[in-house]
Amino acid sequence: MRVIFNEELGLVADDLDRMAAKVRDAIKKAGRSLMDCDVETAQEVIDGDADIDNLQASIIDQCIRLLAKQSPVATDLRVVVSTLSLSATFERMGDLARHIAETARRSYPEPTLPAEVIPLFKQMQDFLDVMADRLVEMLSDRDTTIAEQIIVSDDQMDKLHQQTFSYALSDDWKGSRQQLIDLILVARFMERLGDHGVSAARRVVYIVSGFDPSKDPKDLDLDLD
Repeated sequence: MRVIFNEELGLVADDLDRMAAKVRDAIKKAGRSLMDCDVETAQEVIDGDADIDNLQASIIDQCIRLLAKQSPVATDLRVVVSTLSLSATFERMGDLARHIAETARRSYPEPTLPAEVIPLFKQMQDFLDVMADRLVEMLSDRDTTIAEQIIVSDDQMDKLHQQTFSYALSDDWKGSRQQLIDLILVARFMERLGDHGVSAARRVVYIVSGFDPSKDPKDLDLDLD
Protein backbone atom coordinates (compact mmCIF):
# COMPACT_ATOMS: atom_id res chain seq x y z
CA MET A 1 0.00 0.00 0.00
CA ARG A 2 2.86 2.35 0.81
CA VAL A 3 4.38 1.87 -2.64
CA ILE A 4 1.05 2.63 -4.29
CA PHE A 5 0.60 5.74 -2.16
CA ASN A 6 4.05 7.07 -3.08
CA GLU A 7 3.45 6.40 -6.76
CA GLU A 8 0.10 8.21 -6.72
CA LEU A 9 1.54 11.08 -4.72
CA GLY A 10 4.34 11.36 -7.27
CA LEU A 11 1.78 11.74 -10.06
CA VAL A 12 0.09 14.54 -8.13
CA ALA A 13 3.46 16.24 -7.59
CA ASP A 14 4.14 16.05 -11.33
CA ASP A 15 0.83 17.77 -12.08
CA LEU A 16 1.60 20.47 -9.52
CA ASP A 17 5.00 21.06 -11.12
CA ARG A 18 3.34 21.40 -14.52
CA MET A 19 0.80 23.80 -13.06
CA ALA A 20 3.55 25.97 -11.56
CA ALA A 21 5.38 26.05 -14.90
CA LYS A 22 2.23 27.14 -16.74
CA VAL A 23 1.62 29.86 -14.16
CA ARG A 24 5.20 31.07 -14.58
CA ASP A 25 4.72 31.30 -18.33
CA ALA A 26 1.38 33.08 -17.91
CA ILE A 27 2.91 35.70 -15.58
CA LYS A 28 5.75 36.42 -17.98
CA LYS A 29 3.56 36.54 -21.08
CA ALA A 30 0.98 38.74 -19.36
CA GLY A 31 3.70 41.21 -18.48
CA ARG A 32 5.01 41.18 -22.03
CA SER A 33 1.55 41.75 -23.46
CA LEU A 34 1.13 44.73 -21.13
CA MET A 35 4.49 46.37 -21.79
CA ASP A 36 4.59 45.74 -25.55
CA CYS A 37 0.88 46.14 -26.40
CA ASP A 38 1.10 42.56 -27.71
CA VAL A 39 -2.47 41.40 -28.23
CA GLU A 40 -1.46 37.97 -29.57
CA THR A 41 0.52 37.16 -26.44
CA ALA A 42 -2.34 38.46 -24.32
CA GLN A 43 -4.68 36.04 -26.07
CA GLU A 44 -2.27 33.17 -25.42
CA VAL A 45 -2.48 33.88 -21.70
CA ILE A 46 -6.26 34.12 -21.77
CA ASP A 47 -6.65 30.88 -23.74
CA GLY A 48 -4.04 29.06 -21.63
CA ASP A 49 -5.84 29.71 -18.36
CA ALA A 50 -8.14 26.75 -19.06
CA ASP A 51 -5.13 24.41 -18.91
CA ILE A 52 -4.25 25.73 -15.45
CA ASP A 53 -7.83 25.25 -14.30
CA ASN A 54 -7.88 21.70 -15.67
CA LEU A 55 -4.68 20.82 -13.85
CA GLN A 56 -6.14 22.11 -10.60
CA ALA A 57 -9.26 20.00 -11.11
CA SER A 58 -7.09 16.94 -11.72
CA ILE A 59 -5.01 17.62 -8.61
CA ILE A 60 -8.12 18.02 -6.48
CA ASP A 61 -9.54 14.71 -7.74
CA GLN A 62 -6.26 12.87 -7.12
CA CYS A 63 -5.87 14.31 -3.62
CA ILE A 64 -9.43 13.40 -2.69
CA ARG A 65 -8.81 9.82 -3.82
CA LEU A 66 -5.61 9.69 -1.79
CA LEU A 67 -7.40 10.95 1.30
CA ALA A 68 -10.29 8.51 0.84
CA LYS A 69 -8.34 5.39 -0.11
CA GLN A 70 -5.03 5.76 1.72
CA SER A 71 -6.05 7.67 4.89
CA PRO A 72 -2.65 9.40 5.19
CA VAL A 73 -1.46 10.68 8.54
CA ALA A 74 1.36 12.88 9.86
CA THR A 75 3.75 14.06 7.13
CA ASP A 76 1.82 12.38 4.31
CA LEU A 77 -1.37 14.15 5.31
CA ARG A 78 0.51 17.44 5.48
CA VAL A 79 1.78 16.95 1.94
CA VAL A 80 -1.65 16.09 0.50
CA VAL A 81 -3.44 18.98 2.21
CA SER A 82 -0.65 21.39 1.26
CA THR A 83 -0.82 20.22 -2.34
CA LEU A 84 -4.50 21.14 -2.40
CA SER A 85 -3.65 24.56 -1.00
CA LEU A 86 -0.85 25.11 -3.51
CA SER A 87 -3.06 24.18 -6.44
CA ALA A 88 -5.63 26.75 -5.30
CA THR A 89 -2.90 29.39 -4.98
CA PHE A 90 -1.52 28.67 -8.45
CA GLU A 91 -5.01 28.70 -9.95
CA ARG A 92 -5.57 32.17 -8.52
CA MET A 93 -2.21 33.34 -9.84
CA GLY A 94 -3.23 32.12 -13.28
CA ASP A 95 -6.44 34.12 -12.98
CA LEU A 96 -4.51 37.26 -12.05
CA ALA A 97 -2.18 36.84 -15.03
CA ARG A 98 -5.27 36.42 -17.21
CA HIS A 99 -6.76 39.62 -15.77
CA ILE A 100 -3.60 41.53 -16.76
CA ALA A 101 -3.70 40.04 -20.25
CA GLU A 102 -7.40 40.87 -20.60
CA THR A 103 -6.66 44.46 -19.65
CA ALA A 104 -3.93 44.64 -22.29
CA ARG A 105 -6.26 43.13 -24.91
CA ARG A 106 -9.09 45.50 -24.05
CA SER A 107 -6.98 48.61 -24.49
CA TYR A 108 -5.34 47.45 -27.76
CA PRO A 109 -4.20 49.10 -30.00
CA GLU A 110 -3.79 51.93 -27.49
CA PRO A 111 -1.25 51.39 -24.69
CA THR A 112 -2.79 50.22 -21.44
CA LEU A 113 -0.61 52.60 -19.42
CA PRO A 114 0.85 56.05 -20.21
CA ALA A 115 4.54 56.23 -20.94
CA GLU A 116 5.48 57.96 -17.68
CA VAL A 117 4.46 54.97 -15.52
CA ILE A 118 6.01 52.25 -17.70
CA PRO A 119 9.42 52.28 -15.91
CA LEU A 120 7.72 51.63 -12.56
CA PHE A 121 5.56 48.83 -13.94
CA LYS A 122 8.60 47.37 -15.65
CA GLN A 123 10.22 47.09 -12.23
CA MET A 124 7.13 45.35 -10.89
CA GLN A 125 7.10 42.93 -13.81
CA ASP A 126 10.83 42.21 -13.45
CA PHE A 127 10.16 41.33 -9.82
CA LEU A 128 7.33 38.98 -10.82
CA ASP A 129 9.44 37.32 -13.53
CA VAL A 130 12.13 36.47 -10.97
CA MET A 131 9.55 35.30 -8.45
CA ALA A 132 7.86 33.07 -11.04
CA ASP A 133 11.17 31.37 -11.86
CA ARG A 134 11.87 30.91 -8.18
CA LEU A 135 8.46 29.34 -7.59
CA VAL A 136 9.06 26.63 -10.17
CA GLU A 137 12.53 25.84 -8.85
CA MET A 138 11.36 25.95 -5.22
CA LEU A 139 8.51 23.55 -5.87
CA SER A 140 10.55 21.11 -7.93
CA ASP A 141 13.27 20.79 -5.29
CA ARG A 142 11.20 21.57 -2.17
CA ASP A 143 13.90 24.18 -1.62
CA THR A 144 13.26 26.17 1.55
CA THR A 145 16.15 28.53 0.83
CA ILE A 146 14.40 29.72 -2.32
CA ALA A 147 11.11 29.83 -0.41
CA GLU A 148 12.76 32.09 2.15
CA GLN A 149 14.00 34.40 -0.62
CA ILE A 150 10.48 34.72 -1.99
CA ILE A 151 9.03 35.48 1.43
CA VAL A 152 11.51 38.16 2.46
CA SER A 153 11.62 39.85 -0.97
CA ASP A 154 7.89 40.62 -0.96
CA ASP A 155 8.49 43.99 0.69
CA GLN A 156 10.05 45.12 -2.60
CA MET A 157 6.78 44.58 -4.42
CA ASP A 158 4.82 46.28 -1.66
CA LYS A 159 7.01 49.38 -1.97
CA LEU A 160 6.65 49.45 -5.75
CA HIS A 161 2.90 49.09 -5.41
CA GLN A 162 2.81 52.04 -3.03
CA GLN A 163 4.58 54.17 -5.63
CA THR A 164 1.74 53.63 -8.09
CA PHE A 165 -0.55 55.60 -5.78
CA SER A 166 1.49 58.76 -6.31
CA TYR A 167 0.66 58.62 -10.01
CA ALA A 168 -2.99 57.80 -9.42
CA LEU A 169 -3.41 60.70 -6.98
CA SER A 170 -1.33 63.25 -8.85
CA ASP A 171 -2.93 66.48 -10.07
CA ASP A 172 -0.52 66.26 -13.02
CA TRP A 173 -1.95 63.01 -14.38
CA LYS A 174 -1.88 63.21 -18.18
CA GLY A 175 -3.34 59.85 -19.08
CA SER A 176 -6.96 59.07 -19.86
CA ARG A 177 -9.51 58.10 -17.25
CA GLN A 178 -9.45 54.55 -18.57
CA GLN A 179 -5.67 54.45 -18.18
CA LEU A 180 -6.05 55.65 -14.61
CA ILE A 181 -8.48 52.84 -13.87
CA ASP A 182 -6.20 50.31 -15.57
CA LEU A 183 -3.18 51.58 -13.63
CA ILE A 184 -4.96 50.95 -10.33
CA LEU A 185 -6.28 47.54 -11.40
CA VAL A 186 -3.07 46.23 -12.95
CA ALA A 187 -0.98 47.41 -10.00
CA ARG A 188 -3.32 45.55 -7.69
CA PHE A 189 -3.17 42.39 -9.83
CA MET A 190 0.62 42.50 -9.74
CA GLU A 191 0.74 43.11 -6.00
CA ARG A 192 -1.61 40.18 -5.42
CA LEU A 193 0.59 37.94 -7.56
CA GLY A 194 3.43 38.75 -5.20
CA ASP A 195 1.27 37.94 -2.18
CA HIS A 196 0.23 34.60 -3.63
CA GLY A 197 3.86 33.80 -4.36
CA VAL A 198 4.60 34.33 -0.68
CA SER A 199 1.67 32.08 0.23
CA ALA A 200 3.07 29.31 -1.96
CA ALA A 201 6.54 29.72 -0.45
CA ARG A 202 5.16 29.50 3.08
CA ARG A 203 3.29 26.35 2.14
CA VAL A 204 6.46 24.70 0.85
CA VAL A 205 8.27 25.57 4.09
CA TYR A 206 5.33 24.01 5.94
CA ILE A 207 5.59 20.82 3.87
CA VAL A 208 9.29 20.48 4.66
CA SER A 209 9.44 21.70 8.26
CA GLY A 210 5.92 21.45 9.66
CA PHE A 211 5.51 25.12 10.55
CA ASP A 212 4.26 28.21 8.73
CA PRO A 213 6.94 30.93 8.72
CA SER A 214 6.17 34.56 9.27
CA LYS A 215 6.84 37.11 6.54
CA ASP A 216 9.16 38.83 9.02
CA PRO A 217 12.76 37.75 8.21
CA LYS A 218 13.58 37.68 11.95
CA ASP A 219 11.25 34.71 12.29
CA LEU A 220 12.76 32.73 9.42
CA ASP A 221 15.16 30.70 11.54
CA LEU A 222 14.88 27.45 9.60
CA ASP A 223 16.91 24.61 11.11
CA LEU A 224 16.19 21.97 8.48
CA ASP A 225 19.50 20.06 8.36
